[in-house]
Amino acid sequence: MPARRCAAVALLLLAVAATARAQVDATKKLAWHTVEFAIVKFNDGPPISWNIYHSEKEKKGVLLVRLWKRYLLVNVQDQEVFDIDPQKIKVNGDAVEWSMADVPDKPIDAVDFTGRSVGTMERIRFRFGKDGHMLEIQIPFGINGRPLY
Repeated sequence: MPARRCAAVALLLLAVAATARAQVDATKKLAWHTVEFAIVKFNDGPPISWNIYHSEKEKKGVLLVRLWKRYLLVNVQDQEVFDIDPQKIKVNGDAVEWSMADVPDKPIDAVDFTGRSVGTMERIRFRFGKDGHMLEIQIPFGINGRPLY
């Protein structure tokens, strides 16, 4: 009987440790690096200040877009866009640090979301609200013809 109790306590401790580790990993800030050769268009013209970042730890199709002083998290597969609090992002040269735990609960209203292959690029387009501004992101493909980010 004592051996069973020890085994049950050990399993319980392992489960608690695994849960705590998962919570620490979720709040850990990830390094997001600049997407090379990307293009951003805002209402069919280039914005004055912009950048696109990707994280090597996140799945492909999740991009962090800086548009002026605003940050947007774009999930291409789920066709969702989240408005990110700029105060939670730490800039380090060409890279930024940010945690996926800071994703808001609800995405912003992004309609007409489309993603398609355009030659050597993947083009992602969406509109902010029903009659809002249009944002277009172009991400280069790799040599194999698949998205790099």
